[in-house]
Amino acid sequence: MTQEIVQSALSKVLYPGFTKDIVTFGFVNNIVIDGKNVSFIVDITSSAPEVAQQIKEDATKELKAVGAANVACTIKAPVMPRESSSRGKNIAPQVKNFLMVSSGKGGVGKSTTSVNIAIALAAQGKKVGLLDADIYGPNIPRMLGIADIKPEVNGNKVLPIRAYGIEVMSMGSLMEPGQSLIWRGAMIMKAIEQFLRDILWSELDVLVIDMPPGTGDAQLTLAQSVPVTAGLTVTTPQGVSLDDSRRSLDMFKKLHIPIAGIVENMSGFIAPDTGVEYDIFGKGTTQPMADEFETKIIAEIPIEPAIRTGGDEGKPITFVAPTSESAKRYMAAAESIWAMIEEINANGGVDNFAVQPTTPPGVSACSTPKPAPAQTSGGCGSGGCGCH
Repeated sequence: MTQEIVQSALSKVLYPGFTKDIVTFGFVNNIVIDGKNVSFIVDITSSAPEVAQQIKEDATKELKAVGAANVACTIKAPVMPRESSSRGKNIAPQVKNFLMVSSGKGGVGKSTTSVNIAIALAAQGKKVGLLDADIYGPNIPRMLGIADIKPEVNGNKVLPIRAYGIEVMSMGSLMEPGQSLIWRGAMIMKAIEQFLRDILWSELDVLVIDMPPGTGDAQLTLAQSVPVTAGLTVTTPQGVSLDDSRRSLDMFKKLHIPIAGIVENMSGFIAPDTGVEYDIFGKGTTQPMADEFETKIIAEIPIEPAIRTGGDEGKPITFVAPTSESAKRYMAAAESIWAMIEEINANGGVDNFAVQPTTPPGVSACSTPKPAPAQTSGGCGSGGCGCH
């Protein structure tokens, strides 16, 4: 027996639920060969015992097929995910945790981040859903290679589409290609609620929600509809992006959503011919913002051609190139996010009581009379939207 024979045999062992093997994923370590006796460690990302058992059985079978007499396969797996302890209004109770992915402005890579974080969480053994709530720019179907697939309807519910080991739903999957949506805020709010209530999501460990850019109706509706476990902000190093990202982080604080961290996109450039990373947009500009909001930068994702081509062709880099530098950073970011989710739940979870509307259903806040101040200047006068 040789290292090459062992590696070749183990490369036939697919990670359950994926089309890639445990060697390609980089999960095999500490191979020791003593004659025809082989021992090794597999560091898997799933806490499900059936995943560990399947890998152990398949690895033993493949190694014995090439002449191994005794096989000692040690599986190292993370602990089982904790149940969410979140409270308050929740119109999607089968989902244990909700991760809101937000950005102050468009074009910073928020959807790309949402896709790759979702796939990274799934690769680490979590049951993951991805909701594309970016109503006006639903790009996720293209990024996952499902742009031509329409969801199935079961009664009055819609089944999410499955891709790369996750459940997916997007307005882009319900619309005709190129169709524009010219909606007022009330329609966006209704769409967000229906995406949560009328989609047959499974019992998910986490639903990653790709929000529209900015801080508006969609974000408030989501926070009022479900207890959001954590929020993730996506930015680029430029000052114009950081200005808007501060608003996104401030929104999390006002909506009582714990901040899971910041992802800095376009953080350097990796040359495809040499693999050398260059700081073309500057580095370190995001750290002061992270310090200001008492959070951290959980990933600095460089400009890498494979990310762009993967997004356009429906082949996310975290899945198709798991050993690439960007994929490794997405995986590390997902681990950081999940660690915080577990910490939040261990410390009592979250609730959304404080952000529930205080006016009766169907009544606008601006139609609720308020006592007029003795003197008013500007604003709504004595009408009563509460702006004073």
